[in-house]
Amino acid sequence: MTAYIYELVYLAIFLYIIAAIVYFLPSKSELKQRIALWLSIGGLLINSLAIIARALLVGRLPLANGAEFMLWFTWFTILAYLFYEIKSKNKGAGGPVNFIGALLLASIPLLMSRQLGDVAPLMPALKSPWLTSHVLTAVIAYGSFAVAAGIAAVQLIKNSTSAEVWTNRIVAVGFAMMTLTIVLGAIWAEQAWGRYWSWDPKETWALITWIIYAIYFHLYYRRDWKGRRANVLLIAGFVLVLFTFFGVSYLLSGLHSYA
Repeated sequence: MTAYIYELVYLAIFLYIIAAIVYFLPSKSELKQRIALWLSIGGLLINSLAIIARALLVGRLPLANGAEFMLWFTWFTILAYLFYEIKSKNKGAGGPVNFIGALLLASIPLLMSRQLGDVAPLMPALKSPWLTSHVLTAVIAYGSFAVAAGIAAVQLIKNSTSAEVWTNRIVAVGFAMMTLTIVLGAIWAEQAWGRYWSWDPKETWALITWIIYAIYFHLYYRRDWKGRRANVLLIAGFVLVLFTFFGVSYLLSGLHSYA
């Protein structure tokens, strides 16, 4: 399986793109919805095989570099969306979320193709029991924000009270996991580098992202900021999430540049 890891990534991208296209079709037939759902599930299964292939290749849980993180980030984004669609019966966000998933996964061959096949030993700072908890909480946080942004994009066109309630729940999960990510990262940093916080670019932008979502909750509950304004803020928050990963990793140098 490890020999086909690149093919698995490309196939997952293809399935996510086709799923997005089918979701975007104007038809509201039950058959179209089922095809779109099963294409998403198919993409998720292939995405899962890519994670397994990477784990077999490196002999550990693949959570250490950017390509590995992106495999998990995309996987949880689609998984969370499928849970949302099945539980809420709202299918409108399938197009945007699958498109986001395809773009996230496409960043691997475009920006991190060497990382996908890299089998070099972990750098010392990553040989820590904190790696798994810190990275997986970040995966859940980022994936939740991605799904919320996809739903928010649809809400800008066609508002739904049910979808808005679900969006708020999803962001709450993401915010809680983002908080835990920062706390776990601080504990890990103290053990690895002797200080809890160093204003490294990744730390700084993660904190900015956390503040944006804290502002969202404040405005949502205290100022009754709902509807269009709340949805725009959620989309802006996800843009910051993407910058926290891509911008810091490829534009700014720091302790987290290896990610």
